[in-house]
Amino acid sequence: MRIFVTGASGWIGSAVVPELLGAGHQVLGLARSDASAATVTAAGADVLRGSLEDLDVLRAGAEQSDGVIHLAFRHDFSRLDAAVAGEANAIETIGAVLAGSGRPFAAASGTPAVGGKVATEADEIPTGSRSPMAGRAVNARTLLGLADRGVRAVTVGLPRSVHGDGDRRGFVPRLIGIARENKVSGYPGDGSSRWPAVHVLDAAVLFRLAVEQAPAGARLHAVGDEGIPVRDIAAAIGRHLDVPVEPRPAEDYGFLGQLLSIDMPAAAPLTRELLGWQPVQPGLLADLDAGHYFR
Repeated sequence: MRIFVTGASGWIGSAVVPELLGAGHQVLGLARSDASAATVTAAGADVLRGSLEDLDVLRAGAEQSDGVIHLAFRHDFSRLDAAVAGEANAIETIGAVLAGSGRPFAAASGTPAVGGKVATEADEIPTGSRSPMAGRAVNARTLLGLADRGVRAVTVGLPRSVHGDGDRRGFVPRLIGIARENKVSGYPGDGSSRWPAVHVLDAAVLFRLAVEQAPAGARLHAVGDEGIPVRDIAAAIGRHLDVPVEPRPAEDYGFLGQLLSIDMPAAAPLTRELLGWQPVQPGLLADLDAGHYFR
C-alpha cells in the first residue's frame, strides 16, 4: 500500500515511517519545513510539502494514497483549542476523500482515565467536559464515525508516555528537566497515581497493523506498561540525576501537575487479541535505566 502519513517527521512518525517501509509499503510523508522534508526523505519516503492547515494539501495526499495514518498535532499547550479545531478540520477533509472507498484511516488518540479500574478499549474517553483534551476525544469519535461512510476508520489510543531513545519533547523529558532545575525529583500526593506507557517502536508496529488489518470502527490501545506509579518514575529520574526524591506540590509541574495526579492505568487486551500485537521493547523504567534520557 501507499500510505499518507501526517506527522511523518515527528517523534512517533519517525518510527512509523521505517516500520511501514520495512514491511514493503510506500510512504508519502507530510512535511511543513525544509528540515522535516529532509528527515522524511532520509527515511526513504516521498515528501508532500504542507501543514495541517493546508486542507488542499491534505486532500491531495489522501487522494494519492491507499490509506492514511494521521499523527500530526500542534502541541502548543497555550493554544490547545486552536490545535483541536485544526485536527477536526484535518479529519473531516481526509475523511471526505476516503468516503466510500473502504481505505484505512488510522489516527492517534489517547487512552482514557476510568476511575477505579484499568481502562481498556471498551472504555471511551469522556467528551462531556469543556477541556481541550475532551475536544480531542470528540475528534476521535468523529473519525470512528467515518466507518458509517465507507472508511476503514481506526483509532490508536496512545498512553501518556511514548518513550524510547531520541525522545526529547515528551512528558518524561519535561519531568527530567524540572528535576534538573529544582534539584529534586518529585511527585504530587503519595505518588501512587499510575501512568501507562509504550515504547515508540512497539507503537509503530501497531500503527502498521492498524492500516493492514484492523476492521472499521476499531478502537485500539498501544499500551505496553499498564500503569507505573509516578513515584517510581520520579525515583528512576532521581537515581540518574543524583537528586532527592520526594513529594512536591502539583503546581510545581504546571499543566503536567494535573496529569501526574490522575490515576490512569490502561491495558490493550482487545488489541492483542484482534491483531496479535505484542510489545517486545523495554518498558519505561528499563528505558530510563538505560541512561539515554540523561545524555
